[in-house]
Amino acid sequence: MSLTARDLALTSLRWIDGHVDVWPVFRDARTLATVVTELAKPFRDERLTAVCGVESRGFLLGGAVAVELGVGFVAIRKDGGLFPGDKVVRESEPDYRGLRHRLRLQRSSLGAADRVLMVDDWLETGSQARAVREVVEECGATWVGCSVIVDELADAARPRLGAVHSLLPARDLPPCLA
Repeated sequence: MSLTARDLALTSLRWIDGHVDVWPVFRDARTLATVVTELAKPFRDERLTAVCGVESRGFLLGGAVAVELGVGFVAIRKDGGLFPGDKVVRESEPDYRGLRHRLRLQRSSLGAADRVLMVDDWLETGSQARAVREVVEECGATWVGCSVIVDELADAARPRLGAVHSLLPARDLPPCLA
């Protein structure tokens, strides 16, 4: 029997110190390949021109999904790292920990002809995804939606993000045993 991306993600994710550790998904080639294929699948016919991802896990997953879809990758950087050129910047609303993040996109990375998918490991409040959507749209590009491993969004947050695809809802995670 072949395991689905959902099954593989569930067997890879583990609780450490009260938090879910997503990094094991990246360690196993079969799991990573299956997860990437499934994250890309619903968007194959969307005429995408780019995938974007927020550092750090969004860089890894987004880059892999971009390759899977045959499009380029656009980095969304948090403050602190080198990122030359003119940028579009947004500060996110508070995340699940109450933190705000200043997100940056190189203005020259996207234009009016672009159709963009955001890929990440997890959507909690959607605050970073909403900020990413704003910078993508400020560049003139079309926001297509989000594809993530785990979806923890409240129903009220969904309309602001467009299409959201996930491998599993957070409610399907095993309880924390810590």
